[in-house]
Amino acid sequence: MDLNRKLYRSNKDKMLCGVCGGIGDYLNIDPTLIRLLWVLMTCWAGMSIVAYIIAAIIIPLEPEY
Repeated sequence: MDLNRKLYRSNKDKMLCGVCGGIGDYLNIDPTLIRLLWVLMTCWAGMSIVAYIIAAIIIPLEPEY
């Protein structure tokens, strides 16, 4: 496990702001699963929309190499 990796919003795998794509890359799982979990959390809790907006503001954009 690489301890030096960082969480970024994805440039290449994004639907809105790249938050779910970045989390999927960081956790090394399919971003579609993250998106499905996010939708389910939004339907049940409703606060996921606010959490997504906050994450889109806080998580930096992936640098282009």
